[in-house]
Amino acid sequence: MKTIFAALLIAATGFAAETNQEARFFSNTRQLTFEGKRSGEGYFSPDGKALIFQSERDPENPFYQIFLLNLESGDTHRVSPGIGKTTCAFFGSGDEVLFASTHLDPNARAKQKAELEFRATGKERRYSWDYDDQIDLFAACRDGTNLRQLTTSPGYDAEGAFSPDGKQIVFSSLRAAYPTNKLSSADLKRLETDPAYFGDIYIMNADGSAPRRLTQEPGYDGGPFFSPDGARIVWRHFNTNGVIADVFTMRLDGSDKRRVTDFKCMSWAPYFHPSGRYLIFTANKLGFANFELFIVEANGAHDPVRVTFTDGFDGLPVFSPDGKKLAWTSGRSSDGKSQIFLADWNHIAALVDVSGAPARANIVHASAVPATSDISVATLSNDVVYLASEKLEGRFTGSKGAELAAEFIAQRLQAAGLQPVGDSNTFFQRFEFNSGVRVITNENSLLIRRSDETTEFRVDEDFRPLAFSDNGKAEGEVVFVGYGLSVPGKLGEGYDSYAGLDVSNKVVLALRYVPEEVEPKRRQELNRYAGLRYKAMIAREHGARAILFVTGPSSPNPGVLTSIEYDNSVAGSGIIAASITSNAVTPLFAGTGRDLKTLQANLDKENPHAEGGFTLTNVAVRIAASLERLKKSDRNVLAYLPPQRAPGILPGSPSEPGETPWARLHSETILVGAHYDHLGYGESGAMLRQGEEKKIHFGADDNASGTAVILALAESLAAERVKNPAAF
Repeated sequence: MKTIFAALLIAATGFAAETNQEARFFSNTRQLTFEGKRSGEGYFSPDGKALIFQSERDPENPFYQIFLLNLESGDTHRVSPGIGKTTCAFFGSGDEVLFASTHLDPNARAKQKAELEFRATGKERRYSWDYDDQIDLFAACRDGTNLRQLTTSPGYDAEGAFSPDGKQIVFSSLRAAYPTNKLSSADLKRLETDPAYFGDIYIMNADGSAPRRLTQEPGYDGGPFFSPDGARIVWRHFNTNGVIADVFTMRLDGSDKRRVTDFKCMSWAPYFHPSGRYLIFTANKLGFANFELFIVEANGAHDPVRVTFTDGFDGLPVFSPDGKKLAWTSGRSSDGKSQIFLADWNHIAALVDVSGAPARANIVHASAVPATSDISVATLSNDVVYLASEKLEGRFTGSKGAELAAEFIAQRLQAAGLQPVGDSNTFFQRFEFNSGVRVITNENSLLIRRSDETTEFRVDEDFRPLAFSDNGKAEGEVVFVGYGLSVPGKLGEGYDSYAGLDVSNKVVLALRYVPEEVEPKRRQELNRYAGLRYKAMIAREHGARAILFVTGPSSPNPGVLTSIEYDNSVAGSGIIAASITSNAVTPLFAGTGRDLKTLQANLDKENPHAEGGFTLTNVAVRIAASLERLKKSDRNVLAYLPPQRAPGILPGSPSEPGETPWARLHSETILVGAHYDHLGYGESGAMLRQGEEKKIHFGADDNASGTAVILALAESLAAERVKNPAAF
């Protein structure tokens, strides 16, 4: 088994536009909003029963207003005052909602009138975001009552979102550009032509108090949201010319900024899946006329994966609180107007694809440690879902699925902040193993001689060497040893098929399995000693030169050959071992006055008076076995959490020239491991039930769960090390 070590100190109809490619991620697509010139940017209530969104649908006000849609009844009502412009609503805890509005602007009605007159001319403006310096953040009850202003600073304050606990608000603001008399002439001109350049992310208490600036880099920072656990903030950052944007995350104090995408286009409107494992966002990778949705791992270790494949605009995506629904703004409506759509989301497909996407080169900040030491059930579950996914095909040792699993584990350990301990300062330790055997047909033979008659049998039809068989030749008399069991225990509890028999330098014939008619408890006891390899080694210890196994007439699949059953063991059995069919058994018993069916029937009852073993008279066997042991290679994944070192020495750096990675480990280092490989398609032949052949053995409980626990432990201790370095 391979091992990973964390060395730790550690409401409508469906749409034809939903293509087969989109169907991988979502299904049951339906349009939620129909009224007005356009609607968009909808967000779910914490219980998932309502959606708050913006829409242009008032005949007397051409600008967006905020509306609430009851997803159970279909009822819709306006929340905002109905005057001026509004944008970016969000649900808080309880009855509270948040949005930005210009309704206090003394010129709000005049601006509405001017816009209506412009539209009456039949002209159309190219849509662009309005950074109105009169817009501020407001909170209200869901019915629009108890409206209260939260921000009063000059300039644009909008794009707000509550924290999961409802105690904080993150938002975008241009307040740093005010008062404008502090700006240079160049910046004053920029403020007139490109106000977004001055946008930054701020955080404040839910009542509007104690605002703190989190970003100061040149270029627009906007669209912030909290992560599902409330520990991080995700936002979009534009470069200074406003053409390229990428997704970033940071802690609530503005530290540990991590770049999630490097997509070389406009990537914006990022939103976490409730699992916290990945983000969904909008990007114009295919051009400004075709914005599409993409998903990407939260740590940015892999390239984004495309979600939508419909021409036109798809953007502003959000997940329902349970992660089972996706809502987004799209122009795929029948009249081409932007409206809100809803679909069922395939979380498992998303997990598989974001984890299996090509690794991103030159990852920035992806190796930073996680923000919280809490072990999340959702994270554990999601890791198991990926490791046990169809894409990994059961993670058979040396397979492509095992390779993908190793890459996934290494990236997670690196992202947690652990250091490599593998070959050449990597996370991997390459090793070679026995992957199987091949029968060399023309070098295997079985001959049975009785008196002057010799019968030759065919390999893979009448007999087959077993994977653990020694190569070589053997010849001798044949001794039948019943089930070939050797079970320790006092009288009445043990079982010794060799009692009173001399098998030295002879060929042993044994039945497979255990007595068929014993009580279940007794069967369980005997089964511990019924493995073919174990039976072969017992025969060797009694001096036998070879052992032949036959499936008895009363056993499952009577008389058929045993599969080669390679068990990955490096050690051989020290004896020639083969399976034979009923065809080969017949001449062994000819002329003895005994038959295998009667012998097995007596043995199956554990009848103390039944005939056990005996030497078959006037018969001899000559057998030759020749197998080629096949080799493959695979990788262990090894990492460690380094102890605190003296200043100036990087964690994980060799303290001496030529120091090996393992030499860096402290004498008190604790090694914790799990194995991540599994049975694949059952290639090993082990542990298979009838009907499971050539099917994926996913291995969720067997080792995927253990691997997930190791990853969670690594992330938790790495985060704890950052919070409390003195303890490490």
